[in-house]
Amino acid sequence: MDLGGTKIHAALVDARGRVAASHRTGTDIEGGPSKAVADIVRCVHACAPDLAEVGAVGVGVAGQVDTKKGIVRSAPNLGWSDFPLGERLEQVLGVPVAVENDVRAISWGVWRHGAGRDVDDLLVLFVGTGVGGGIVSGGLPITGDRGVAGEIGHSTLVQGGRLCTCGRRGCLEAYAGGWAIAARAREAVAEDPEAGQAILDAAGKGEVTAVVVSQAAADGDPLAARLLDETARCLGSGLAGLVHVLNPRRIVLGGGVIDGNPHLVDIVESVVREQTIPIFSDRLEFRGSELGPQAGVIGAASLARRRLQERSAA
Repeated sequence: MDLGGTKIHAALVDARGRVAASHRTGTDIEGGPSKAVADIVRCVHACAPDLAEVGAVGVGVAGQVDTKKGIVRSAPNLGWSDFPLGERLEQVLGVPVAVENDVRAISWGVWRHGAGRDVDDLLVLFVGTGVGGGIVSGGLPITGDRGVAGEIGHSTLVQGGRLCTCGRRGCLEAYAGGWAIAARAREAVAEDPEAGQAILDAAGKGEVTAVVVSQAAADGDPLAARLLDETARCLGSGLAGLVHVLNPRRIVLGGGVIDGNPHLVDIVESVVREQTIPIFSDRLEFRGSELGPQAGVIGAASLARRRLQERSAA
């Protein structure tokens, strides 16, 4: 399960990371956690009418998650706090449930079945509406004391900089997240409407979004191209510090912003190499994610399989 602010995506995934069936529905924010549980259960049954096929369920949630207890501590896009999602789903479905932050679940899938295969030191960065990541070091996923390691988007890029949705200033996400790209584009258009006309044309009667900026850039608009170039350079600067701390062998980049603008991977790579000491980057590889829009469900399912194996071993 991939649970976000706009959609619930379910898939039945085998041990090789292959999707056998999938189902999507919109997220009913107004219905709250109980409605989400009911919708998740319906999605599970849509993918696997016979629950005997299901060994475990993994749920990736856009928010901070207590993985040991299966509690969603904070999910601003859903309006949730301290909700025991794992326990509620186990009661209804009767199978083990693993709950994880969505990008850390994605990172697990990327490591096991995607572009992170065959390396023991991996850094995964996904850029969608927000910015999140996951870390593998020495062949082990890094979770941290409270299970919330990997919030790369909330590392400080600019002291006292732009206001982030987390309430703090200068976060990487406040410059490179999809919502931040849209905000920066709207500011640029307001400052110079003539230069921003192509972005407004791409938006039509709708709002200026990161997708609109990408469309305008693809059509050759210089302002949109500059905004995306600045985004990639911010991502590169944010990653350079992490490269010095973690010394990864490979960095995998994905998410809607990257998938829609794959050339940004090259810009990010060039910035990281410019800003890092050679011994940290001379063997460093950069890859785009191979899992596409299935990354969330493949990662959540793979993580659930691992948790089920851990329970069996215990």
